[in-house]
Amino acid sequence: MTTDLFLAQVLAHLPPTTPRRQQIALELRGHIEERLAGGQPLDEILGQLGDPAALAESYLSGLPLEPAGFGSRLIAKLTDLLVLVLVVGVLAALAWLSPREGLALILVVVAIAVAGFGFVGYTIWAEWRTGQTLGKRRQGLLVVQESGAPITLGQSFVRQLSLLFQIFWIDAMFALFTERRQRAFELLSKTRVVQIGTER
Repeated sequence: MTTDLFLAQVLAHLPPTTPRRQQIALELRGHIEERLAGGQPLDEILGQLGDPAALAESYLSGLPLEPAGFGSRLIAKLTDLLVLVLVVGVLAALAWLSPREGLALILVVVAIAVAGFGFVGYTIWAEWRTGQTLGKRRQGLLVVQESGAPITLGQSFVRQLSLLFQIFWIDAMFALFTERRQRAFELLSKTRVVQIGTER
């Protein structure tokens, strides 16, 4: 393994919004190059540094993670819902205005599918890929593992089970009584929402 590949693997386990992300990479590179200059083989250096994921997690554990506030989380959720309503509204309007019956039927089916599954599907995908939905990005929120690492697809799915089971409000009530303001399904998935600053 090369130094660049090792650093890339460490950075892949740090959310893109991690404070000091590039500084961490520079410090690691300097540490490796210093040992190489001392005559130590690269394989031995990387072996001592350990697994890139574990190393990234150790950096994350030293960073303060501020739990997201209730207001910003609510605004983020409402923003995401508004986008869904707009998409469904546009599809319904296109179906209504379509002169072709077959196209109108297809648009109605797509609108129903988006209304029924789009919100949950989009949320699962967006939080897994970037840690943020559009609403969370606008509010400066990030979904992470309890350690601060990016979440997995499985964790993203478990986080949304309360929507699928239609018990979201019960799930959300848990955030009032937990230290890190976590919902019940966030506790179950070992994830949390943190404040990282608003979008510029």
